[in-house]
Amino acid sequence: MLIGYARISTLEQHLDLQVEALEKTGCDRIYQEVVSGIKAERKRLNEAISYLRPGDTLVVWRLDRLGRSLKQLIEIINDLRKREIGFKSIIESIDTTTPTGQFFFHVTGAFAELERNLIRERTMAGLASARARGRNGGRPKVMDDKTFHMALVLYNEQKTTVTDICKQFGVSNRTFYRYLEKYREQKKENGKE
Repeated sequence: MLIGYARISTLEQHLDLQVEALEKTGCDRIYQEVVSGIKAERKRLNEAISYLRPGDTLVVWRLDRLGRSLKQLIEIINDLRKREIGFKSIIESIDTTTPTGQFFFHVTGAFAELERNLIRERTMAGLASARARGRNGGRPKVMDDKTFHMALVLYNEQKTTVTDICKQFGVSNRTFYRYLEKYREQKKENGKE
């Protein structure tokens, strides 16, 4: 029996392509989930693996749908092999029910991990280069220092409610309190020096 597993990392992505490919391959049952491949706990994958019996084959659209690291992939495939369960990856044309497929799985998995590591390395280099040019990533600040200090003056006068202060400066109470907490922590640190 062919059992399919389809995974996407975010809700913005779609499972349709993977599910269609698994159906064309002849999967009798398809487990689907939305979870990052980095997360160790993938409930639907665990259910699919638990459902498999000796002689069955787990089918995925691509290797990276099953695991993010070569180590993780090898552990899953070895566990399946011990239980006499095959594995197929549609895109990479891997079928571990054959000796050639087993070899190809290891080689392809190594290249996939290399590719992810190179992407990570390039990303980190790009971020470092941007920081060196004075550009910082992340979300822009909701309040600049000048705006926060004006809000802080009103807060310290204790004549205006926090809600009114936040409405005046267009921020939420939570945001103001977060900036206030950060300000107090910095003040403490500077007092100790």
